[in-house]
Amino acid sequence: MRTRALALAFAGLAGVWLLLFVVWHRSPAIPQPGPSSAQHPEAGPKAASARTPRAGGSPLTLLDWIRGEMGARIGARGARPNEAVLTFKDDESYRRFLAAADAAGLQVLGRLDGLLSVRVTSGTMDALTRGLVGFVDDLVDLGGNPYVFTPQPPTAEARAAQRHRPFGDAMLSFLGVETDHRHWGRGVTIAIIDSGIASDATFGAGRIRHLDLGLGTHAGDGHGTAVAALAAGSASGATGVAPSASMLSIRVTDGDGLSDTFTLARAIVAAVDAGAPIINISLGAYQNHPTLSRALDYAFAQGTAIVASAGNDQAGSLTWPAADPRVISVGAVDAIEQQVTFSNSGPQLQVTAPGYGVNTAWIGDQRISFSGTSASAPIVAGSIAAVMSTSPGLTANEAWQVLAQTVSEAGAPGTDPNYGQGILNLGWAMARNDPTRVDTAVASHHYNTDTGRMEIVVQNRSAQGVAGLQLDVDSTAGSLTQVIPWLKPGETRVVKIPVNQASLTSGTPFVFRSQVTNPPGVVDQVPDNNRKASSLQQTEDPPSK
Repeated sequence: MRTRALALAFAGLAGVWLLLFVVWHRSPAIPQPGPSSAQHPEAGPKAASARTPRAGGSPLTLLDWIRGEMGARIGARGARPNEAVLTFKDDESYRRFLAAADAAGLQVLGRLDGLLSVRVTSGTMDALTRGLVGFVDDLVDLGGNPYVFTPQPPTAEARAAQRHRPFGDAMLSFLGVETDHRHWGRGVTIAIIDSGIASDATFGAGRIRHLDLGLGTHAGDGHGTAVAALAAGSASGATGVAPSASMLSIRVTDGDGLSDTFTLARAIVAAVDAGAPIINISLGAYQNHPTLSRALDYAFAQGTAIVASAGNDQAGSLTWPAADPRVISVGAVDAIEQQVTFSNSGPQLQVTAPGYGVNTAWIGDQRISFSGTSASAPIVAGSIAAVMSTSPGLTANEAWQVLAQTVSEAGAPGTDPNYGQGILNLGWAMARNDPTRVDTAVASHHYNTDTGRMEIVVQNRSAQGVAGLQLDVDSTAGSLTQVIPWLKPGETRVVKIPVNQASLTSGTPFVFRSQVTNPPGVVDQVPDNNRKASSLQQTEDPPSK
Protein backbone atom coordinates (compact mmCIF):
# COMPACT_ATOMS: atom_id res chain seq x y z
CA MET A 1 0.00 0.00 0.00
CA ARG A 2 2.84 2.36 0.86
CA THR A 3 4.50 1.67 -2.50
CA ARG A 4 1.24 2.37 -4.31
CA ALA A 5 0.71 5.59 -2.36
CA LEU A 6 4.20 6.77 -3.25
CA ALA A 7 3.59 5.92 -6.89
CA LEU A 8 0.36 7.87 -6.90
CA ALA A 9 2.04 10.81 -5.20
CA PHE A 10 4.84 10.79 -7.74
CA ALA A 11 2.35 10.56 -10.58
CA GLY A 12 0.47 13.52 -9.18
CA LEU A 13 3.65 15.58 -8.91
CA ALA A 14 4.63 14.53 -12.40
CA GLY A 15 1.29 15.85 -13.63
CA VAL A 16 1.96 19.08 -11.81
CA TRP A 17 5.42 19.27 -13.41
CA LEU A 18 3.99 18.69 -16.87
CA LEU A 19 1.25 21.29 -16.46
CA LEU A 20 3.66 23.88 -15.12
CA PHE A 21 6.06 23.09 -17.94
CA VAL A 22 3.25 23.68 -20.46
CA VAL A 23 2.12 26.89 -18.76
CA TRP A 24 5.70 28.12 -18.55
CA HIS A 25 6.61 27.43 -22.15
CA ARG A 26 3.46 28.64 -23.82
CA SER A 27 3.49 31.98 -22.02
CA PRO A 28 5.72 34.94 -22.93
CA ALA A 29 8.80 35.43 -20.82
CA ILE A 30 8.55 38.32 -18.41
CA PRO A 31 10.96 41.04 -19.59
CA GLN A 32 12.79 43.54 -17.46
CA PRO A 33 10.85 46.81 -17.29
CA GLY A 34 10.98 48.35 -20.75
CA PRO A 35 9.03 48.25 -23.99
CA SER A 36 7.92 44.88 -25.31
CA SER A 37 6.28 43.64 -28.47
CA ALA A 38 5.28 40.24 -27.01
CA GLN A 39 2.18 38.81 -28.59
CA HIS A 40 -0.80 37.11 -26.96
CA PRO A 41 0.21 33.64 -25.69
CA GLU A 42 -1.03 30.78 -27.81
CA ALA A 43 -4.31 29.29 -26.70
CA GLY A 44 -3.25 25.66 -27.00
CA PRO A 45 -0.49 23.81 -25.15
CA LYS A 46 2.76 22.82 -26.80
CA ALA A 47 4.36 19.42 -26.41
CA ALA A 48 6.65 19.17 -23.37
CA SER A 49 9.99 17.41 -23.59
CA ALA A 50 11.24 15.51 -20.57
CA ARG A 51 14.12 16.87 -18.57
CA THR A 52 15.57 16.17 -15.13
CA PRO A 53 15.61 19.14 -12.78
CA ARG A 54 19.07 19.67 -11.29
CA ALA A 55 20.80 22.28 -9.13
CA GLY A 56 24.56 22.52 -9.18
CA GLY A 57 24.76 19.02 -10.60
CA SER A 58 22.59 17.52 -7.82
CA PRO A 59 19.04 16.29 -8.42
CA LEU A 60 16.30 18.54 -7.09
CA THR A 61 13.07 17.30 -5.59
CA LEU A 62 10.20 17.84 -8.01
CA LEU A 63 8.46 20.17 -5.57
CA ASP A 64 11.60 22.31 -5.26
CA TRP A 65 11.81 22.55 -9.04
CA ILE A 66 8.12 23.52 -9.23
CA ARG A 67 8.79 26.24 -6.67
CA GLY A 68 11.60 27.55 -8.80
CA GLU A 69 9.52 27.57 -11.98
CA MET A 70 6.56 29.26 -10.27
CA GLY A 71 8.83 31.67 -8.47
CA ALA A 72 10.42 32.80 -11.72
CA ARG A 73 7.02 33.24 -13.35
CA ILE A 74 5.11 34.79 -10.46
CA GLY A 75 7.84 36.63 -8.61
CA ALA A 76 9.57 38.19 -11.59
CA ARG A 77 10.60 41.81 -11.57
CA GLY A 78 7.83 43.96 -13.01
CA ALA A 79 5.00 42.08 -11.28
CA ARG A 80 3.35 42.42 -7.87
CA PRO A 81 5.32 40.28 -5.37
CA ASN A 82 3.85 37.03 -4.05
CA GLU A 83 0.78 37.24 -6.26
CA ALA A 84 -0.62 34.85 -8.84
CA VAL A 85 -3.41 35.21 -11.38
CA LEU A 86 -5.24 31.97 -12.06
CA THR A 87 -7.75 31.14 -14.80
CA PHE A 88 -9.74 27.92 -14.52
CA LYS A 89 -10.83 25.51 -17.22
CA ASP A 90 -14.51 25.45 -16.23
CA ASP A 91 -17.00 26.84 -13.72
CA GLU A 92 -16.89 23.71 -11.57
CA SER A 93 -13.13 23.96 -11.12
CA TYR A 94 -13.42 27.68 -10.40
CA ARG A 95 -16.06 27.20 -7.70
CA ARG A 96 -14.12 24.34 -6.14
CA PHE A 97 -11.07 26.56 -5.83
CA LEU A 98 -13.03 29.42 -4.26
CA ALA A 99 -14.41 27.04 -1.64
CA ALA A 100 -10.99 25.60 -0.78
CA ALA A 101 -8.68 28.61 -1.17
CA ASP A 102 -8.77 29.68 2.46
CA ALA A 103 -7.95 26.21 3.74
CA ALA A 104 -5.01 26.12 1.31
CA GLY A 105 -3.61 29.30 2.85
CA LEU A 106 -4.48 31.48 -0.14
CA GLN A 107 -6.10 34.90 0.06
CA VAL A 108 -8.33 35.87 -2.87
CA LEU A 109 -7.65 39.54 -3.67
CA GLY A 110 -9.96 39.82 -6.65
CA ARG A 111 -12.40 37.83 -8.75
CA LEU A 112 -13.53 37.94 -12.36
CA ASP A 113 -16.33 35.40 -12.32
CA GLY A 114 -17.22 35.84 -15.97
CA LEU A 115 -13.64 35.10 -16.98
CA LEU A 116 -13.14 32.35 -14.35
CA SER A 117 -10.09 34.23 -13.08
CA VAL A 118 -8.84 35.14 -9.62
CA ARG A 119 -5.99 37.12 -8.14
CA VAL A 120 -4.46 35.42 -5.10
CA THR A 121 -1.61 35.92 -2.64
CA SER A 122 -0.03 34.33 0.39
CA GLY A 123 2.50 35.41 2.97
CA THR A 124 5.54 34.07 1.15
CA MET A 125 6.40 32.61 -2.24
CA ASP A 126 6.85 29.21 -0.62
CA ALA A 127 3.39 29.38 0.95
CA LEU A 128 1.90 30.57 -2.33
CA THR A 129 3.53 27.69 -4.21
CA ARG A 130 2.35 25.08 -1.72
CA GLY A 131 -1.17 26.48 -1.80
CA LEU A 132 -1.38 26.38 -5.59
CA VAL A 133 0.03 22.90 -6.18
CA GLY A 134 -3.25 21.20 -5.36
CA PHE A 135 -5.18 23.15 -8.01
CA VAL A 136 -2.95 23.11 -11.07
CA ASP A 137 -4.94 20.36 -12.80
CA ASP A 138 -7.91 22.73 -12.93
CA LEU A 139 -6.00 25.64 -14.50
CA VAL A 140 -5.66 26.86 -18.07
CA ASP A 141 -3.47 29.82 -17.11
CA LEU A 142 -1.11 30.46 -14.21
CA GLY A 143 1.09 33.51 -14.01
CA GLY A 144 2.09 36.63 -12.18
CA ASN A 145 0.33 39.98 -11.99
CA PRO A 146 2.42 42.50 -14.00
CA TYR A 147 2.33 46.17 -13.15
CA VAL A 148 0.37 48.73 -15.17
CA PHE A 149 1.60 52.31 -14.95
CA THR A 150 1.00 55.87 -16.02
CA PRO A 151 3.25 56.57 -19.03
CA GLN A 152 6.00 59.05 -18.25
CA PRO A 153 8.12 60.94 -20.79
CA PRO A 154 11.63 59.43 -20.80
CA THR A 155 14.55 61.11 -19.12
CA ALA A 156 16.94 60.33 -21.99
CA GLU A 157 16.25 60.79 -25.67
CA ALA A 158 17.37 58.06 -28.06
CA ARG A 159 15.80 59.73 -31.07
CA ALA A 160 17.11 62.91 -32.58
CA ALA A 161 16.07 65.86 -30.46
CA GLN A 162 13.39 68.06 -31.97
CA ARG A 163 11.98 71.44 -31.14
CA HIS A 164 8.38 70.81 -30.31
CA ARG A 165 5.62 73.41 -30.33
CA PRO A 166 3.03 73.13 -27.54
CA PHE A 167 -0.71 73.41 -28.16
CA GLY A 168 -1.77 75.45 -25.15
CA ASP A 169 -5.46 76.20 -25.73
CA ALA A 170 -5.22 75.61 -29.50
CA MET A 171 -5.99 71.87 -29.46
CA LEU A 172 -9.55 72.27 -30.76
CA SER A 173 -8.61 74.61 -33.61
CA PHE A 174 -5.82 72.21 -34.61
CA LEU A 175 -8.47 69.47 -34.86
CA GLY A 176 -10.58 71.72 -37.09
CA VAL A 177 -13.25 72.50 -34.47
CA GLU A 178 -14.27 76.08 -35.26
CA THR A 179 -18.01 75.98 -34.47
CA ASP A 180 -20.04 75.78 -31.28
CA HIS A 181 -19.52 72.22 -30.08
CA ARG A 182 -21.06 72.44 -26.61
CA HIS A 183 -23.61 69.71 -27.38
CA TRP A 184 -21.08 67.18 -28.67
CA GLY A 185 -21.07 63.95 -26.70
CA ARG A 186 -24.59 64.32 -25.31
CA GLY A 187 -26.10 60.94 -24.49
CA VAL A 188 -22.76 59.08 -24.76
CA THR A 189 -20.73 57.70 -21.84
CA ILE A 190 -16.93 57.48 -21.84
CA ALA A 191 -15.35 55.21 -19.21
CA ILE A 192 -12.11 56.72 -17.89
CA ILE A 193 -9.99 53.91 -16.42
CA ASP A 194 -7.28 55.82 -14.59
CA SER A 195 -6.42 57.35 -11.23
CA GLY A 196 -9.92 58.74 -10.62
CA ILE A 197 -11.55 62.02 -11.63
CA ALA A 198 -11.62 64.93 -9.18
CA SER A 199 -14.51 67.39 -9.07
CA ASP A 200 -13.85 70.46 -11.22
CA ALA A 201 -15.90 73.23 -12.81
CA THR A 202 -15.05 71.88 -16.25
CA PHE A 203 -17.20 68.80 -15.58
CA GLY A 204 -20.26 70.70 -14.40
CA ALA A 205 -22.79 68.79 -12.35
CA GLY A 206 -24.13 65.29 -12.80
CA ARG A 207 -21.87 64.18 -15.65
CA ILE A 208 -19.51 61.92 -13.66
CA ARG A 209 -20.44 58.56 -12.17
CA HIS A 210 -17.87 56.77 -10.01
CA LEU A 211 -17.43 53.01 -9.84
CA ASP A 212 -15.44 51.57 -6.92
CA LEU A 213 -13.31 48.46 -7.53
CA GLY A 214 -11.97 48.57 -3.99
CA LEU A 215 -9.51 51.42 -4.45
CA GLY A 216 -12.06 54.11 -3.65
CA THR A 217 -13.34 56.90 -5.85
CA HIS A 218 -11.15 59.76 -4.60
CA ALA A 219 -8.68 60.90 -7.26
CA GLY A 220 -5.28 59.48 -6.36
CA ASP A 221 -3.51 62.17 -8.37
CA GLY A 222 -4.33 64.58 -11.19
CA HIS A 223 -3.69 62.25 -14.12
CA GLY A 224 -7.26 60.93 -14.41
CA THR A 225 -8.68 64.44 -14.09
CA ALA A 226 -6.42 65.76 -16.87
CA VAL A 227 -7.38 62.86 -19.12
CA ALA A 228 -11.11 63.27 -18.48
CA ALA A 229 -11.03 67.01 -19.19
CA LEU A 230 -9.42 66.46 -22.59
CA ALA A 231 -12.18 64.04 -23.49
CA ALA A 232 -15.15 65.92 -22.06
CA GLY A 233 -14.22 69.15 -20.26
CA SER A 234 -16.46 72.17 -20.84
CA ALA A 235 -14.79 75.14 -19.09
CA SER A 236 -12.26 77.58 -20.49
CA GLY A 237 -8.68 76.41 -20.04
CA ALA A 238 -9.75 72.77 -19.88
CA THR A 239 -12.11 72.30 -22.80
CA GLY A 240 -12.47 68.83 -24.27
CA VAL A 241 -13.82 67.59 -27.57
CA ALA A 242 -17.12 66.24 -26.19
CA PRO A 243 -18.24 68.75 -23.50
CA SER A 244 -21.67 67.15 -23.00
CA ALA A 245 -20.54 63.53 -22.69
CA SER A 246 -21.08 61.58 -19.49
CA MET A 247 -18.12 59.93 -17.78
CA LEU A 248 -17.72 56.74 -15.80
CA SER A 249 -14.70 57.12 -13.53
CA ILE A 250 -12.99 53.87 -12.50
CA ARG A 251 -9.93 54.27 -10.31
CA VAL A 252 -7.40 51.46 -10.83
CA THR A 253 -4.19 52.94 -9.34
CA ASP A 254 -3.09 52.45 -5.75
CA GLY A 255 -1.37 54.85 -3.38
CA ASP A 256 1.88 54.44 -5.29
CA GLY A 257 0.23 55.38 -8.57
CA LEU A 258 0.55 51.82 -9.88
CA SER A 259 -2.00 49.33 -11.09
CA ASP A 260 -1.76 45.78 -12.43
CA THR A 261 -3.13 43.77 -15.31
CA PHE A 262 -5.74 41.95 -13.24
CA THR A 263 -7.18 45.21 -11.89
CA LEU A 264 -7.17 46.70 -15.39
CA ALA A 265 -9.03 43.62 -16.69
CA ARG A 266 -11.60 43.98 -13.89
CA ALA A 267 -12.11 47.64 -14.79
CA ILE A 268 -12.64 46.83 -18.48
CA VAL A 269 -15.28 44.22 -17.65
CA ALA A 270 -16.94 46.58 -15.15
CA ALA A 271 -17.06 49.42 -17.69
CA VAL A 272 -18.66 47.17 -20.31
CA ASP A 273 -21.20 45.86 -17.79
CA ALA A 274 -22.02 49.45 -16.80
CA GLY A 275 -22.95 50.21 -20.41
CA ALA A 276 -20.06 52.46 -21.49
CA PRO A 277 -19.63 52.19 -25.29
CA ILE A 278 -16.18 53.88 -25.16
CA ILE A 279 -13.33 53.06 -22.78
CA ASN A 280 -10.23 55.24 -22.46
CA ILE A 281 -7.05 53.70 -21.01
CA SER A 282 -4.20 56.19 -20.65
CA LEU A 283 -2.12 53.54 -18.89
CA GLY A 284 0.16 50.77 -20.11
CA ALA A 285 2.01 47.56 -19.28
CA TYR A 286 5.22 46.20 -20.80
CA GLN A 287 3.71 42.79 -21.42
CA ASN A 288 0.42 41.22 -22.36
CA HIS A 289 -1.47 38.92 -19.98
CA PRO A 290 -4.06 36.21 -20.68
CA THR A 291 -6.59 37.73 -18.27
CA LEU A 292 -6.24 41.14 -19.90
CA SER A 293 -6.72 39.54 -23.32
CA ARG A 294 -9.87 37.79 -22.13
CA ALA A 295 -11.22 41.10 -20.81
CA LEU A 296 -10.57 42.67 -24.20
CA ASP A 297 -12.30 39.72 -25.89
CA TYR A 298 -15.32 40.35 -23.66
CA ALA A 299 -15.38 44.08 -24.45
CA PHE A 300 -15.05 43.66 -28.20
CA ALA A 301 -17.77 40.98 -28.23
CA GLN A 302 -20.09 43.64 -26.76
CA GLY A 303 -19.12 46.20 -29.41
CA THR A 304 -17.15 48.43 -27.05
CA ALA A 305 -14.48 50.74 -28.53
CA ILE A 306 -11.28 50.78 -26.47
CA VAL A 307 -8.84 53.67 -26.88
CA ALA A 308 -5.36 53.40 -25.34
CA SER A 309 -2.17 55.45 -25.22
CA ALA A 310 0.77 54.07 -27.20
CA GLY A 311 3.32 54.82 -24.46
CA ASN A 312 6.08 57.38 -23.92
CA ASP A 313 9.23 55.27 -24.22
CA GLN A 314 10.30 56.63 -27.65
CA ALA A 315 10.37 52.96 -28.60
CA GLY A 316 9.57 50.90 -31.67
CA SER A 317 6.79 48.98 -29.92
CA LEU A 318 3.62 49.92 -28.06
CA THR A 319 2.65 49.19 -24.49
CA TRP A 320 -0.34 46.96 -23.69
CA PRO A 321 -3.26 47.12 -24.23
CA ALA A 322 -2.47 49.58 -27.07
CA ALA A 323 -0.38 46.87 -28.75
CA ASP A 324 -3.47 44.70 -29.22
CA PRO A 325 -4.42 45.30 -32.90
CA ARG A 326 -8.11 45.58 -31.98
CA VAL A 327 -7.46 48.51 -29.65
CA ILE A 328 -7.49 52.08 -31.04
CA SER A 329 -3.88 52.91 -30.18
CA VAL A 330 -2.94 56.59 -30.15
CA GLY A 331 0.43 58.33 -30.51
CA ALA A 332 1.27 61.99 -29.93
CA VAL A 333 1.99 64.93 -32.24
CA ASP A 334 2.83 68.55 -31.50
CA ALA A 335 1.22 71.74 -32.82
CA ILE A 336 3.18 71.61 -36.10
CA GLU A 337 2.27 67.98 -36.81
CA GLN A 338 5.59 66.45 -35.74
CA GLN A 339 5.57 63.08 -34.02
CA VAL A 340 6.61 63.93 -30.47
CA THR A 341 10.03 62.52 -29.58
CA PHE A 342 8.78 60.31 -26.74
CA SER A 343 5.76 58.84 -28.57
CA ASN A 344 6.08 55.09 -29.20
CA SER A 345 5.93 53.77 -32.75
CA GLY A 346 4.91 50.41 -34.12
CA PRO A 347 2.89 48.60 -36.78
CA GLN A 348 -0.12 48.41 -34.46
CA LEU A 349 -0.35 52.22 -34.10
CA GLN A 350 -3.74 53.38 -35.37
CA VAL A 351 -3.71 57.18 -35.19
CA THR A 352 -1.97 60.21 -33.70
CA ALA A 353 -3.48 63.22 -31.91
CA PRO A 354 -2.35 66.27 -29.90
CA GLY A 355 -0.05 65.23 -27.05
CA TYR A 356 2.40 68.02 -26.29
CA GLY A 357 1.76 70.98 -24.01
CA VAL A 358 -2.04 70.69 -24.10
CA ASN A 359 -3.89 72.75 -21.48
CA THR A 360 -6.21 70.76 -19.24
CA ALA A 361 -7.49 70.36 -15.66
CA TRP A 362 -5.72 68.96 -12.59
CA ILE A 363 -6.66 68.29 -9.00
CA GLY A 364 -7.34 71.32 -6.81
CA ASP A 365 -9.06 73.20 -9.65
CA GLN A 366 -5.68 73.77 -11.29
CA ARG A 367 -4.96 74.22 -14.99
CA ILE A 368 -1.76 72.67 -16.34
CA SER A 369 0.18 72.02 -19.55
CA PHE A 370 -0.06 68.25 -20.13
CA SER A 371 2.15 66.14 -22.40
CA GLY A 372 2.19 62.48 -23.35
CA THR A 373 0.23 59.88 -25.24
CA SER A 374 -1.95 59.92 -22.11
CA ALA A 375 -3.29 63.20 -23.49
CA SER A 376 -3.67 61.95 -27.05
CA ALA A 377 -5.88 58.94 -26.26
CA PRO A 378 -8.78 60.80 -24.53
CA ILE A 379 -8.89 63.31 -27.40
CA VAL A 380 -9.66 60.38 -29.71
CA ALA A 381 -12.12 58.87 -27.21
CA GLY A 382 -13.94 62.19 -26.94
CA SER A 383 -14.00 62.50 -30.73
CA ILE A 384 -15.72 59.12 -31.02
CA ALA A 385 -18.35 60.37 -28.56
CA ALA A 386 -18.74 63.58 -30.57
CA VAL A 387 -19.36 61.69 -33.81
CA MET A 388 -21.83 59.33 -32.10
CA SER A 389 -23.83 62.18 -30.59
CA THR A 390 -24.19 64.02 -33.90
CA SER A 391 -24.91 60.89 -35.94
CA PRO A 392 -27.65 59.00 -34.05
CA GLY A 393 -27.55 55.29 -34.68
CA LEU A 394 -23.80 54.98 -35.12
CA THR A 395 -22.05 52.55 -32.80
CA ALA A 396 -18.77 53.50 -31.17
CA ASN A 397 -16.79 51.38 -33.62
CA GLU A 398 -18.68 52.84 -36.59
CA ALA A 399 -17.89 56.33 -35.27
CA TRP A 400 -14.24 55.35 -35.06
CA GLN A 401 -14.33 54.23 -38.69
CA VAL A 402 -15.61 57.70 -39.64
CA LEU A 403 -12.63 59.24 -37.85
CA ALA A 404 -10.20 56.74 -39.38
CA GLN A 405 -11.43 57.59 -42.87
CA THR A 406 -10.98 61.34 -42.33
CA VAL A 407 -7.48 61.51 -40.83
CA SER A 408 -4.89 63.92 -42.16
CA GLU A 409 -2.12 62.11 -43.98
CA ALA A 410 1.26 62.51 -42.21
CA GLY A 411 4.74 61.07 -42.38
CA ALA A 412 5.38 58.42 -45.01
CA PRO A 413 2.56 58.01 -47.59
CA GLY A 414 -0.11 55.62 -46.31
CA THR A 415 -0.15 53.93 -42.90
CA ASP A 416 3.21 54.06 -41.15
CA PRO A 417 4.59 53.15 -37.69
CA ASN A 418 5.06 56.75 -36.54
CA TYR A 419 1.66 58.25 -37.37
CA GLY A 420 -0.53 55.19 -37.91
CA GLN A 421 -3.25 56.03 -40.41
CA GLY A 422 -2.62 59.74 -39.88
CA ILE A 423 -3.45 62.66 -37.58
CA LEU A 424 -6.94 63.03 -36.14
CA ASN A 425 -9.00 65.61 -38.08
CA LEU A 426 -12.28 66.00 -36.21
CA GLY A 427 -13.44 69.03 -38.24
CA TRP A 428 -13.30 66.99 -41.43
CA ALA A 429 -15.12 64.07 -39.80
CA MET A 430 -17.95 66.26 -38.55
CA ALA A 431 -18.34 67.98 -41.96
CA ARG A 432 -17.86 64.84 -44.04
CA ASN A 433 -21.35 65.09 -45.54
CA ASP A 434 -21.23 68.82 -46.40
CA PRO A 435 -20.98 68.95 -50.22
CA THR A 436 -19.96 72.62 -50.16
CA ARG A 437 -16.86 72.11 -48.01
CA VAL A 438 -13.53 72.12 -49.85
CA ASP A 439 -10.23 71.52 -48.12
CA THR A 440 -7.17 70.50 -50.13
CA ALA A 441 -3.80 70.30 -48.44
CA VAL A 442 -0.10 69.65 -48.76
CA ALA A 443 -0.24 66.91 -46.16
CA SER A 444 3.35 65.80 -45.87
CA HIS A 445 6.97 66.12 -46.96
CA HIS A 446 8.65 62.76 -46.48
CA TYR A 447 12.22 61.94 -47.45
CA ASN A 448 12.48 58.33 -48.64
CA THR A 449 15.96 57.10 -47.77
CA ASP A 450 15.57 54.05 -50.02
CA THR A 451 14.90 56.02 -53.21
CA GLY A 452 16.66 59.30 -52.40
CA ARG A 453 13.51 61.27 -53.23
CA MET A 454 11.37 63.77 -51.37
CA GLU A 455 7.75 62.56 -51.42
CA ILE A 456 5.25 65.42 -51.39
CA VAL A 457 1.78 64.22 -50.44
CA VAL A 458 -1.30 66.17 -51.57
CA GLN A 459 -4.62 65.24 -49.95
CA ASN A 460 -8.25 66.09 -50.69
CA ARG A 461 -10.02 66.54 -47.34
CA SER A 462 -13.26 67.68 -48.95
CA ALA A 463 -16.68 66.05 -49.14
CA GLN A 464 -16.45 66.24 -52.93
CA GLY A 465 -13.93 65.40 -55.62
CA VAL A 466 -11.66 68.18 -56.86
CA ALA A 467 -10.12 68.43 -60.35
CA GLY A 468 -7.40 70.73 -61.64
CA LEU A 469 -5.28 71.25 -58.51
CA GLN A 470 -1.91 72.83 -59.17
CA LEU A 471 1.12 71.86 -57.11
CA ASP A 472 4.10 74.24 -57.18
CA VAL A 473 7.39 73.10 -55.67
CA ASP A 474 10.47 75.25 -55.17
CA SER A 475 13.62 73.51 -53.99
CA THR A 476 17.36 73.98 -53.92
CA ALA A 477 17.49 72.02 -57.19
CA GLY A 478 14.92 74.22 -58.97
CA SER A 479 11.16 74.62 -59.48
CA LEU A 480 8.41 72.26 -60.54
CA THR A 481 4.74 72.76 -61.41
CA GLN A 482 2.42 69.79 -61.70
CA VAL A 483 -1.35 69.69 -62.37
CA ILE A 484 -3.26 67.05 -60.41
CA PRO A 485 -6.33 66.34 -62.57
CA TRP A 486 -8.68 64.57 -60.13
CA LEU A 487 -8.72 63.64 -56.46
CA LYS A 488 -11.64 61.81 -54.89
CA PRO A 489 -12.73 62.76 -51.35
CA GLY A 490 -10.03 61.52 -49.00
CA GLU A 491 -7.65 60.56 -51.80
CA THR A 492 -3.95 61.41 -51.78
CA ARG A 493 -1.44 61.92 -54.58
CA VAL A 494 2.33 61.57 -54.11
CA VAL A 495 4.75 63.68 -56.16
CA LYS A 496 8.37 62.51 -55.94
CA ILE A 497 11.27 64.95 -56.29
CA PRO A 498 14.88 63.69 -56.70
CA VAL A 499 17.36 64.96 -54.12
CA ASN A 500 20.96 65.72 -55.07
CA GLN A 501 22.94 63.49 -52.72
CA ALA A 502 26.12 65.49 -53.15
CA SER A 503 24.43 68.61 -51.84
CA LEU A 504 23.34 66.75 -48.71
CA THR A 505 26.90 65.86 -47.76
CA SER A 506 28.12 69.40 -48.35
CA GLY A 507 26.47 70.61 -45.16
CA THR A 508 24.16 72.99 -47.02
CA PRO A 509 20.44 72.47 -46.27
CA PHE A 510 18.37 71.16 -49.17
CA VAL A 511 15.17 73.23 -48.94
CA PHE A 512 11.68 72.36 -50.20
CA ARG A 513 8.68 74.66 -50.36
CA SER A 514 5.40 73.45 -51.82
CA GLN A 515 1.96 74.94 -52.34
CA VAL A 516 -1.26 73.55 -53.74
CA THR A 517 -3.73 75.90 -55.49
CA ASN A 518 -7.37 75.15 -56.15
CA PRO A 519 -8.90 75.80 -59.59
CA PRO A 520 -10.60 79.19 -60.17
CA GLY A 521 -13.89 79.56 -58.30
CA VAL A 522 -13.13 76.82 -55.75
CA VAL A 523 -12.72 78.34 -52.28
CA ASP A 524 -10.59 76.40 -49.81
CA GLN A 525 -12.02 76.63 -46.30
CA VAL A 526 -8.71 75.76 -44.61
CA PRO A 527 -6.11 77.68 -46.64
CA ASP A 528 -3.44 77.45 -43.93
CA ASN A 529 -2.68 73.84 -44.85
CA ASN A 530 -2.11 74.59 -48.56
CA ARG A 531 1.63 75.09 -48.15
CA LYS A 532 4.52 73.41 -46.39
CA ALA A 533 8.28 73.93 -46.08
CA SER A 534 11.02 71.56 -45.00
CA SER A 535 14.77 71.07 -45.31
CA LEU A 536 17.27 68.23 -45.39
CA GLN A 537 20.81 68.47 -44.13
CA GLN A 538 23.37 65.71 -43.77
CA THR A 539 27.11 65.66 -43.19
CA GLU A 540 28.27 62.04 -42.86
CA ASP A 541 25.62 59.38 -42.41
CA PRO A 542 22.81 58.75 -44.94
CA PRO A 543 19.91 61.16 -44.45
CA SER A 544 16.93 60.01 -42.45
CA LYS A 545 13.33 61.03 -42.74
